[in-house]
Formats: sequence, C-alpha cells, structure tokens
Amino acid sequence: MSVDARLLTLTQWLSPAYPVGAFAFSHGLEAAVAEGWVTDGASLEGWLRDVLEEGSGRIDAILLGLVSDPEVDVAGIEALARAWQPAAERLREAERQGAAFARVTAEVWDLALPPMVLPVALGRAAGLMGLDRSAVTALYLQAFVGNLVSAAQRLMGLGQTEAQAVLARLAPVCLSVAAEAGGKGAGDLWSNAWASDIAAMRHETQEPRLFQS
Repeated sequence: MSVDARLLTLTQWLSPAYPVGAFAFSHGLEAAVAEGWVTDGASLEGWLRDVLEEGSGRIDAILLGLVSDPEVDVAGIEALARAWQPAAERLREAERQGAAFARVTAEVWDLALPPMVLPVALGRAAGLMGLDRSAVTALYLQAFVGNLVSAAQRLMGLGQTEAQAVLARLAPVCLSVAAEAGGKGAGDLWSNAWASDIAAMRHETQEPRLFQS
C-alpha cells in the first residue's frame, strides 16, 4: 500500500505537538464556561457545532480555501481575515498561532511564508505544497475543535471518554463545513455565532483566567 507523504506533512502541521501554542487559547470558551453557557458535554457539543457551522470555523474554512491558490492576492485575504476577528484577544490568538506556524513551517519546508493569521498561513503553506484543499480544511477544523475540547477538560468536569465522544460526533460537521467552504468566495463570509463572539469579548476582562483568549 502506498501512502501519500503529503498526508503525513498535513497531520504533522495539525498535530497538537506542532509548536503553535494552541493550548494557551480557548477561543472564548473559558468565558462561556464561567458564564454558565457551557456546562457539560452536550452544551459543549452544541457550542462547538455553532462555532463550526455559523461562526469562526466556517469563516476560517473559507479563508483557508481562498489562499490555497498560489496566484491569489494573499495580502488582501490576510487583511480580510483580520477584519473578521470580533475581539482583540481573538485577533491575537490568530496572529500568534499563525506567526508561530509560519516561522516553523517556512524553516523546515523552505517556504516563502511571512507571518499571517493562522488559517491564512496554513492555507498558503498548503497551496505551496500542493496539498488537497478539502483535506486541509477538514483536518484544520478537527484540530481546531480538538483543541477546544481539550480546553474544556481543563475548565470543567469533562472526562476523557466523553470528550472524545464529543469530538467524534463533530467529525461529520467538520467534513460538511469543509465541503461547503470549497465553493465559497470572499463575498460569502458571514457569522451568526454571536454568543461565541460575546464570550471572546468578555474574556478580555475576566479574572482569574487560565487561557489567553
């Protein structure tokens, strides 16, 4: 059996071990738990489903696809990606992870990859490496919610089995959002995940806290 080496590259980039510091960010989830909006596995699953289908997950999936073409105006998409961040901490989250990803990836794979917000940096790197856009997007979304499920385990009483069950049930959502994003353009960007955005804003003044967002 032959395995495409590019698949291993992609899984390496999206592994929790890749040094982007994702573990330091909760994407506003810490504030949602503090407010009592997310209290257990069921409410966590609903929260993350909304983020994927109606919020930043959907936006990131579209942005990632837009920059996968090596000929696209990356600077313009980068500016658009920044404009769609609803809170200062959410922008910092995307900036810091993206800068770390770009730095390591550019050095290891010898790519021309300046610091950019994470979905743009990943999409650009994937395009330069000729990786399948649908696979990149789906795995990015799975890694994104996987990090948030891990954060939830540190924020509330969520056991390992329940956490993995939540992540498994969200796998089809990651696939469907990635598939839908494939045919979208910049004019299709929108977000209805208001609670997630409000949580990100509230987290900026939350004390005490474990996460940077």
